Amino acid sequence: MPKIIIIGAGFGGLSCALELSHADCNLEIIVIDKKETFDFLPSLPDTLGRGINPQFLASNIEAIAKENGFEFIKEEVLSVDFSKKEIYTNNGKIGYDYLVIASGSETNFYGNDNIKNFAYTLDNVDDAKKIISALKEKSFDKFIISGGGYTGIEVATNLRRFFYKKKKEAKIIIVEKSKSILGPLPEWMKNYTRKNLARLDIEVFTQSAITRIEGSTVYVSGQEVFDNALVVWAAGVKTAKFIQELNAEKNTQGRLMVDNNLRLNDNCFAIGDAADVNYKGNYLRMAVQFAIVQGNLTAKNIIRSIKHRKLVEHKPIDLGYIIPMANNYSCGNVFGVNLKGKLPTLLHFSMCIYRTYGFKNKIGFLGDLLKGGAR
Repeated sequence: MPKIIIIGAGFGGLSCALELSHADCNLEIIVIDKKETFDFLPSLPDTLGRGINPQFLASNIEAIAKENGFEFIKEEVLSVDFSKKEIYTNNGKIGYDYLVIASGSETNFYGNDNIKNFAYTLDNVDDAKKIISALKEKSFDKFIISGGGYTGIEVATNLRRFFYKKKKEAKIIIVEKSKSILGPLPEWMKNYTRKNLARLDIEVFTQSAITRIEGSTVYVSGQEVFDNALVVWAAGVKTAKFIQELNAEKNTQGRLMVDNNLRLNDNCFAIGDAADVNYKGNYLRMAVQFAIVQGNLTAKNIIRSIKHRKLVEHKPIDLGYIIPMANNYSCGNVFGVNLKGKLPTLLHFSMCIYRTYGFKNKIGFLGDLLKGGAR
């Protein structure tokens, strides 16, 4: 019986496991993750301003595994040996016939332990709960978001929505080290977003960075010192430590270079944020839709490999992207069409509810949104 190990129970890893478990094959499928829950990351910022209960964004991986006939092991992967076809965890080693690396990405503090010790992150549901608790229990009056990408903008606008609902004043600042927000996205989208941030009284400091944090005092390069401030760090991500130490070719983001079949070698695939997939001469951006498609394709290719059939090439199709902002002045490009306002907001939440795992969570998410999150 072929043994397939999937490292990571995110969108890519779970889609691969579910596709394999529903195939008409005799397989041993093991999913390994250091967390107990699959957290719906795209909607974490909405727990802050739209009132989405974090419990509706978390699904127990063990329950999913039992329901779908695969095994779940809660351990952290420390290293991989391709020659021996073994992975090493904090509890020992496990051999495999096929390996899928779907370990996603995690917050990158770029080696700055000072910021790591004081800043809040938004990597999982527990992180969201910590920020919500800080908003409710502490008297911060300044909120500094490091990073002017998708997540930073979502967090900033949701914080503003939170304080609007509470009828409280708060200074909200986005700090971005580059010359502009939203990196490589089109200028019209950057301009639209900046105008909306100004409408929400959210300041943007570009070519700036948080240099250090002392308790609730935050130092920003080229700017004043901010007292009584909470920092949310959304300034970049990195791959898991075991990937960084893996003897394999990687890009500048630390993502594993894969071939057109998403393989590192004959027995190992990498997908989602862990993989560098070539797309129009550049690497494919990190997105849920790509991870799910790659997980499904990898499952099919593993089965084809077992049956000694030709593998199917991965040909990415970019359906688009949306920058959701909590006052519903969102923007994006869907199927090649530029969108602004409430329509992209509606499309964003429709897809989020559709992708949320479990009927109970879907209903809870929708209910919270209708109770006040969508207005």
